[in-house]
Amino acid sequence: MDVTQYLEIFLDETKEHLQSLSDQFMILEQEPDNMDTINEIFRSAHTLKGMAGTMGYKRLQALTHDMENVFSEVRNNTIKVDSQMVDLLFQVLDALEEYAENIQNTTEEGTNDNEHLIKALNDYLAGNTGAAAPAPAPVAEAAPAAAPAPAVSDADPAKEKWRDIKLGDTEKTVLAEAVKQGKKCYGVSVYVQESCILKAARAFLVFKALEDLGEIIVSVPSAQDIEDERFEFDFSMIVISEADAEAIKKAVLDVSEIEAAYVGEVEVEVPVEKAEVQVAQVEEAAKADNAAAVAKQDKKPAGKPIVNRTVRVDIEKLDSLMNLVSELIIAKNSLVSTSTQEGMLTNSVFTEQMEYLESVTTNLHESVMKVRMVPIESVVQKFPKMIRDLSKKLDKKMTLYMSGEETELDRTVVDEIGDPLMHLLRNSADHGLESAQVRKERGKPEMGSIFLDAYQEGNNVIIEVRDDGNGIDVEAVKAKAIARGAITAEQAENMSDKDIIGLLFLPSFSTAKQVTDVSGRGVGLDVVKSKIESLSGEVDVRTKLGEGSTFIIRLPLTLAIIQALMVEVGGEKYAISLGSIQTLEDIDPSEIEHVQAKEVINLRGTVIPLIRLNEVLDIESTKSPDENLLVIIVKKGDKLAGLVVDELMGQQEIVIKSLGKYINKTKIISGATILGDGEIALILDTNALL
Repeated sequence: MDVTQYLEIFLDETKEHLQSLSDQFMILEQEPDNMDTINEIFRSAHTLKGMAGTMGYKRLQALTHDMENVFSEVRNNTIKVDSQMVDLLFQVLDALEEYAENIQNTTEEGTNDNEHLIKALNDYLAGNTGAAAPAPAPVAEAAPAAAPAPAVSDADPAKEKWRDIKLGDTEKTVLAEAVKQGKKCYGVSVYVQESCILKAARAFLVFKALEDLGEIIVSVPSAQDIEDERFEFDFSMIVISEADAEAIKKAVLDVSEIEAAYVGEVEVEVPVEKAEVQVAQVEEAAKADNAAAVAKQDKKPAGKPIVNRTVRVDIEKLDSLMNLVSELIIAKNSLVSTSTQEGMLTNSVFTEQMEYLESVTTNLHESVMKVRMVPIESVVQKFPKMIRDLSKKLDKKMTLYMSGEETELDRTVVDEIGDPLMHLLRNSADHGLESAQVRKERGKPEMGSIFLDAYQEGNNVIIEVRDDGNGIDVEAVKAKAIARGAITAEQAENMSDKDIIGLLFLPSFSTAKQVTDVSGRGVGLDVVKSKIESLSGEVDVRTKLGEGSTFIIRLPLTLAIIQALMVEVGGEKYAISLGSIQTLEDIDPSEIEHVQAKEVINLRGTVIPLIRLNEVLDIESTKSPDENLLVIIVKKGDKLAGLVVDELMGQQEIVIKSLGKYINKTKIISGATILGDGEIALILDTNALL
């Protein structure tokens, strides 16, 4: 069977199960007797094993199979979870992730059999169960011979729930007619394994197997309830067949993950004269019902089809959809611009239709954006395991606390923030937190704390990485900067603590006393800054020596379509994102003052530096020096500045177009947009300006 068409789905689901295993292992380490966690690990291992087997990845299947065996014994209380087992499980997880990565890169799982891990897992089984070889799989693989024997004997009335089915006159008539034709009537009770993930799928296979041998007259629960998975782990039915009881039972047990089947003959008596009419009616109804159920199951995956309301969509398709919406918005802006020039807005019908078009395009844009939004959970959920590994590697006690994992960002942004966050967390672990002994001497808990918090603030998402460690030693940063020649001693004297901390973001700047393969506070911070700024975001640092540090990342919700203020400078049009604008001010030239030879204004008690855009952009202003200044107050973190422009054109929804790799020298330009009249307007990056 060609399974390549299922590869993407397999990889997506494999990554979900591996992340689930990682989360559950973390819980297991703290709560080794948590049965919910143990059952969840068993189910994930079992599902992974089945998926790997279906796709033909034998090594992945073998490793998950042995892990499943171990947890089968853990569930039965014959093996106890200890720290040594948890360490082994994390090694197994690393091996499984390696298989998944190989499959993603090459479609092959590689040649590493991980025999040492398989041996270690089997040693647990042998040492704790007394067996000389690995315990058999707790569930059937695919062949009927591997199915476990029924838990109780066939003669167990308590398990033969088919005996409790109440038959009406119609059903009795059908059964009587079947007996007259030489057929046999069986009651069948089927028990699905409790570890089964898709009960409805297994039940469906049982129904199909029995329909090949005969006809199902009635089932409890109903076929619809079974299809919707509204049943526990057993169901019963009455079947008419020419086959013997053993064949019926074998057909049921041939379905994997069926724990047991109880089959017995049904005895019925019914008035014969009613038989012919009622048999025809019931047979037609049963055939129609079964045909509908089979057709319905053939059209969609088994499981819970009614509640399955989600689909997986390739991100490239969403990008294409976003581009089309962008072009639609540009066309709408062009239409608005043309109608204004032609004076068509005096026509009330046209005006009404334009307003309607504006509403539709805005709603369409918002809908597409919502589809592209994903929780940052997909990025941050791997960090608890990383911190655990660092804790052992660095021999420090530390715990990661996360909040706001449900906070959503555009998919393109989420894909890019993983590395910057990893850098910050590794810095906190390696150079931020002190050793347990130092923390104890300072009166701190021996267990260091690292926090990762995310939350939405207006049109931005804020992500904070903080720790209760040593904090940044400003004097050490200053000394290192002077030693490296980044600043002079005289400059250092006049620099604020905030400016000195900003030096940490210089390439390869570090205050670490020794280089480690993990990090030093500062290693990778230039990467963090450049990556976040490439996403139109910003990074801020707050620290207190002896108490800890906080790195604050501010990111826009989307990078594709934004609300902007259109301005003119020297006759050229520019766009400034509304998200960074605080207020618009009309300033008299007499209010301008000078501090260190730079222009500032005192705005309601706050001294704000002025940035004349015509000077920055090297174009001549169209305003005379004695005219009032149009000043746009913009904000970056806790910094404010006033951008001086010539004219305001108004607010507009704009589509951001990249300038490409050929124009990457000018950091103050973050992109361009196409205006309604076809003109190009450059988008100013206020963060770079500040």
